[in-house]
Amino acid sequence: MAKPDDIKTVFTGIGGTFLTPVPKISLRLKTIKAFIFDWDGVFNTGEKDEKGSSVCSEVDAMGTNLLRFAYWLNTNKLPVTAVLSGEKNRASFYLSQREHFTSCYFKVADKSKAIEHFCNRYAVKPSEIAFVFDDVLDLPVAKTAGLRIFVKRKSNPLLNRYVKKNKLADYITSGESGNFALREACELMIGLQGIYDRVLNERVSYSPAYEKYIDLRNLISTGFYTLDHENIVETDTP
Repeated sequence: MAKPDDIKTVFTGIGGTFLTPVPKISLRLKTIKAFIFDWDGVFNTGEKDEKGSSVCSEVDAMGTNLLRFAYWLNTNKLPVTAVLSGEKNRASFYLSQREHFTSCYFKVADKSKAIEHFCNRYAVKPSEIAFVFDDVLDLPVAKTAGLRIFVKRKSNPLLNRYVKKNKLADYITSGESGNFALREACELMIGLQGIYDRVLNERVSYSPAYEKYIDLRNLISTGFYTLDHENIVETDTP
């Protein structure tokens, strides 16, 4: 079992920055019940095609799956998971369904509304949410989430400074947008739970534990939500 100091050495060694002491992050992870991921700039660079869509990577997708498996191993429960985007992005719909995320929020520019709905819908508190984010629209969520991982970019040094100054993140990734920063965030959260090797060993062998987890995960039917005037409403699969 890796100790928190070992994990800190590994992640600072690749250029990650801890704004909250590692032992405190480890304690917060014990209270986390939900993982929410921003889309643009977290799963990708934020670039879009002429239809407004952006891509995602299998490297990051695997990270989210291993993270959920780690949570299941520790709690015997599936975490609540969501993609949260201010835009309509078909790749996010596809990945959310394929990976059986609990929900996918889209076209919600005021993301605090989505969080309020999410917490009411799934009976979690903001303090029980781990949030991975990268930009200005995400900051209202970062103010209340229990664990915040900020995906950095060299191109917005003032935003980086603002996040640090206002204590809106607990960890800043080494990887930038489009460079698998989400995988980094997921590996950090798994590592600080002290079961990274077990997670990989179980996954590699497709153990009975992993098989049970994946069967339960695949029973989840993703809910899609968007903003209609001032209210978050459920929609059919976009």
